[in-house]
Amino acid sequence: GLVGESGCGKTTTCHTLVRLLPPSARILSGSIELMGENLVTKSQAEMREIRGRRIATILQDPMASLDPLFSIGDQVAEPVYYHQALRGGRLRQRVKELLTAVRIPSPETRMKNFPHQMSGGMRQRIVGAIALAGGPKVIIADEPTTNLDVTIQLQYLNLLKDLQRASGVALIFVTHNLGIVAKMCDKVAVMYAGKIVELQSVRGLFYNPRHPYTRALLDSIPKLGTKDPLYAIPGAPPDLSNLPTGCSFHPRCSRTMQRCRDEEPSEQYLGDGATTRCWLPIEEA
Repeated sequence: GLVGESGCGKTTTCHTLVRLLPPSARILSGSIELMGENLVTKSQAEMREIRGRRIATILQDPMASLDPLFSIGDQVAEPVYYHQALRGGRLRQRVKELLTAVRIPSPETRMKNFPHQMSGGMRQRIVGAIALAGGPKVIIADEPTTNLDVTIQLQYLNLLKDLQRASGVALIFVTHNLGIVAKMCDKVAVMYAGKIVELQSVRGLFYNPRHPYTRALLDSIPKLGTKDPLYAIPGAPPDLSNLPTGCSFHPRCSRTMQRCRDEEPSEQYLGDGATTRCWLPIEEA
């Protein structure tokens, strides 16, 4: 899971992982390791072979992924044709299997439809089928349920979970909703101002948050059966082009000390694979 407020860098991180940054952006340092290879060193021609076959994405707006001029069958078939070299009847059969896997009813009929003839929930499932078509090892789901109503959201989340279990694909799930994190994820990275400030298991995050920002996010969740006023994190996220000195969260943090204003915190290892970026992490429960 990857969580954080709007503008903290979640979507940019996802686009970086698949090397689909706009012309004005570039990777200055670091590496992206996938199956023992560094994607940062790959050319765009090499990345075209990797996208879809090894790593794929599901965007939050399916109409940004689907071409209105091509049928559903053609769009699901394209990555199968390109990455798995299937043709003719075998290609058509594979498209039918993918549509069935994402629970599209009457796949033979729906293959002939165009995106505008399908509901929002069905379009999002089609995007899921396209992501699965190349047999990737990793799928990045960037807030895929944002435009769906609550009932359809639950159906789609259950579908993703079932597909993940059946295929063994790794799923990076980006969301604002910590309830979805609890349902979908094993580990969670919390982002703030372009950096991961805490990395924990789901259980550790909910029962033992160590970064003040994570604690504030959890406190912001409305609670049933209480008349207490809703908690809001004071202030606003910083402008990423003009970050404050020291820790980016210090203007909004109740635990700020002088060191937080002066020095950017380094990554601290907390054990069991957990990390945080804080000079004064919350004590372990």
